Amino acid sequence: MKKSELKELHGMMFPDYPDIVTVRQLQEMLGVSRPLAYDLINSGEVQAVKIGNSSKIPKVSVINYVTGDRKEVKNSA
Repeated sequence: MKKSELKELHGMMFPDYPDIVTVRQLQEMLGVSRPLAYDLINSGEVQAVKIGNSSKIPKVSVINYVTGDRKEVKNSA
């Protein structure tokens, strides 16, 4: 997906959510259970950053998941 298309989708999809969402917000956005939300994060299908005990998910990662434009997550370890 081109950067311009992604920017347009970002403005249209999930407009009521902030740019960084919580797991609870991810559940609401996708209409999924808590365990499934964590499965999506743990499998790398939805990219997230762990900060302390919580996961923060860039809204663009949710949009990429919904549109099928998923990028391979590279492990830096």
